[in-house]
Amino acid sequence: MTAISNFLKPAPAKEQTITDSAELNKRYRYWRTRIMYTTMIGYIMFYFVRKNISIAMPAIEADLGITKAELGLFLTLHGVLYGVSKFVNGFWGDRANPRYFMALGLILSATMSLLFGLSSGVIAFGIFWLLNGWFQGMGFPPCANSLTNWFSAKERGVKFAMWNTSHSVGAGLVLVLNSFLVSYDWRYCFIVPAALAFVGALFVLNRLRDRPESLGLPPVEAYRNELPETDEAEHTDDLNFKQFVRKKVFGNPVIWFLCLANLFLYTIRYSILDWGPTFLTEMKGVELQKAGWLVAGYEGFGVLGMLTSGWMMDKVFRGRGGRAALIYMLICTIAVFLFWRLPGESPFFYGMLLCVIGFFIYGPQALVGIIAANLGTKRAAATAIGITGLFGYLSTVLSGWGLGVIVTKGGWQMGFLTLVGAGTLATLFFAFTWNAGYIKSQTEDKDTKRV
Repeated sequence: MTAISNFLKPAPAKEQTITDSAELNKRYRYWRTRIMYTTMIGYIMFYFVRKNISIAMPAIEADLGITKAELGLFLTLHGVLYGVSKFVNGFWGDRANPRYFMALGLILSATMSLLFGLSSGVIAFGIFWLLNGWFQGMGFPPCANSLTNWFSAKERGVKFAMWNTSHSVGAGLVLVLNSFLVSYDWRYCFIVPAALAFVGALFVLNRLRDRPESLGLPPVEAYRNELPETDEAEHTDDLNFKQFVRKKVFGNPVIWFLCLANLFLYTIRYSILDWGPTFLTEMKGVELQKAGWLVAGYEGFGVLGMLTSGWMMDKVFRGRGGRAALIYMLICTIAVFLFWRLPGESPFFYGMLLCVIGFFIYGPQALVGIIAANLGTKRAAATAIGITGLFGYLSTVLSGWGLGVIVTKGGWQMGFLTLVGAGTLATLFFAFTWNAGYIKSQTEDKDTKRV
């Protein structure tokens, strides 16, 4: 354990020797770009060994006789354990070297995917997918650590939204890949993505680095001539990390409203991502291969939704991400209702509605993390995002096992009624975050102090 702790400890700060502003800008731009694309590619690889199960589920059900309720239970237990892991590892991820933390998690998760693909028993499936869920929780905390250390609060709406597209890119790519692989053997849906994830772990080890100070660069606020996120007293040794977390994270009611909104937001997001191919084939009569492409379109439009929501948060609402999240969530809920109730005969019609849902569900999904990171500050960003993520993945109790049972007993009509209700509740909870996250300018801050 000591050896692992030493391996994962943060890189030490180096002396800042760069005095030329042009050289400093050049170095900072290089490293910010490198940190961004490395964490994005690394997280895409995590999705390759997490969302590779959705296309395979109908084939596993047909091949091994596993029921929808049992498959839903796999999804639920995996999601709950992932949420717990994301929270626990968020606490450690704030104090670890993201380079090694992320690579280790990806290697372990890929190993579990490989073992799942080589198994046939229900118990083995359960064990390997549960362990995969725990190791998946090591993916996001190092990304949150890196992004909050390399990008300041005033630019995180856009930058986090750009990074967040890795969710949709990863899920979309693995859906397309597995739509091809499942025609040969469902086991390839786990083995091939695992092999790609191993390569991705080597890439992360080679390209990712720790905070700017470990490379002899100043903190990001100094680089951008912005005020520190927190008072100077909050960075003294007298206020330890646990006290800081209790104050900034657990003691902030907005964090808890975000958690509840995230719970119901993720119910929709994962219900469509995990069950999409299944309900498109059973409810709408779409062929399985075409269903995979339609759900990939849902993810693709999610990328546009994330980027637009980040821009709206920074430029329109000046850091008040809850306002953008509420607008997006309301429109998403209406689109889910229309998908359920409107008649249609063509896969193109269903695909267009799924794209609308994807656009408006991934906007608030990205904004929850950004709002939480700003409220927790860069010192506890991974912890703040971790607790909202815990609630998000507790949603798999409803989107996984719960939806499997609901559809088994009441059909997809009851399933979609559940999703509309979830969207309504998410919209309501976002309303309580309406004024959260306002970013003061330096001038406003000085004026406040004078008063």
